[in-house]
Amino acid sequence: MSEAVYSVSGMTCGHCESAVSKEVGAIPGVTSATAVASSGLLTIASAQPLDEAAVRAAVDEAGYELVGRA
Repeated sequence: MSEAVYSVSGMTCGHCESAVSKEVGAIPGVTSATAVASSGLLTIASAQPLDEAAVRAAVDEAGYELVGRA
């Protein structure tokens, strides 16, 4: 089990959290993805460490920007 925390810019509300969590949660191997707008943090639990490019692509698809690891 691997856990990573990333900083995401542009999230302002529950809808933002849901959009980011849904897109990242669809990455193969992800067991949970929790975005928190108030802190701008995205916590991802996965079976194996994830490729940051895959996380960045999912966050971009949701309409937000991955700043990097928190």
